[in-house]
Amino acid sequence: MVTRAAEVKQAVEAGYRLEGADALRLYRAMLRIRTVDERMMTLQRQGRIGFYGACTGQEAAYLPVAMALEPTDWIFQALRESSAMLLRGFPLVPYLAQVFGNSLDETKGRQMPSHPASRSVNQVSWGSCIGTQLPQAVGAAMAAKLRGDKAVMLACMGDGATSSADFHTAMNFAGVFKAPVVFLCQNNHWAISISTKGQTASESYAIKAVAYGIPGVKVDGNDARAVYAAAKEAIERARSGGGPTLIEAETYRMGAHSSSDDPTRYRDQAEVDAWAQRDPIERFYRELVADGIWDEAKEKALREELLAEVNQAIAVAEAAPEPGIETLFDDVYAKLPWNLQEQKAECIASLQAEKARG
Repeated sequence: MVTRAAEVKQAVEAGYRLEGADALRLYRAMLRIRTVDERMMTLQRQGRIGFYGACTGQEAAYLPVAMALEPTDWIFQALRESSAMLLRGFPLVPYLAQVFGNSLDETKGRQMPSHPASRSVNQVSWGSCIGTQLPQAVGAAMAAKLRGDKAVMLACMGDGATSSADFHTAMNFAGVFKAPVVFLCQNNHWAISISTKGQTASESYAIKAVAYGIPGVKVDGNDARAVYAAAKEAIERARSGGGPTLIEAETYRMGAHSSSDDPTRYRDQAEVDAWAQRDPIERFYRELVADGIWDEAKEKALREELLAEVNQAIAVAEAAPEPGIETLFDDVYAKLPWNLQEQKAECIASLQAEKARG
């Protein structure tokens, strides 16, 4: 069964409405990643970082889902969900350091930029191969189920990943075995240069759930509260043993696919301008003002605070040195075997000798 956006709001939002301090916390997270994205794209154009993938325009399609999770749940991200880490408490400096790939990066510069991960917030790194994170999330969900762990896995994807074999594998297995997983498809209308019309003949991505015997929900991905409500219901269903759900959050990628992309080569600016009128941050701002918990003065102060916070974090992250060469030997074995201990010692000695020679 596929549920339409209006039905989601009517049937679910009343029970899972995001209000007060929680709504403001989500709004701050959305505005912060918008600020981060703007600054990091500028740094990439200045040659200070090599690559960046912004999520501008899609903040309401995934951050409310992350907020609906419990801290013990896990996120298997695609390119545009990494800032869920920040919402869940990961510090901004090491988050930005991952883009620089330096010594403040938890993953020691081993992954390409905009692919962060941390066990501290239960977020798994993405491998850039489209859709591979989906069966990984299902596998983790089945492991949790077998252990009696109530954790739910969030499997994130863009619309392009629905054409991958891994999508079929993950959906089919999860449906058969009722894995505690929620599939989140951010339909931003463009899988790099392929539009929705070129991607599928189906009326939606959510309807693909029908073939796997699981619920499909299509929701307005620019409506933060509707996304939260749909996610909360799906997460509770998964946690209670009801199995997986596919959520399609319809949104729009306002900018380029990544800093390596030129979207003017394949899409009409009029389409971008039309979607800009539906900006999820502006929409949420108006709702909060209407609720009487936000105003123009608070907005101005928050934007200034976030810009200062991001600029300060960039300064710290950018100034950090590269990871030490000895870290090449870390994280492969719990206890380093004798042969690698010898190689590590030889490597360090060689570097020290070279340094002594000037």
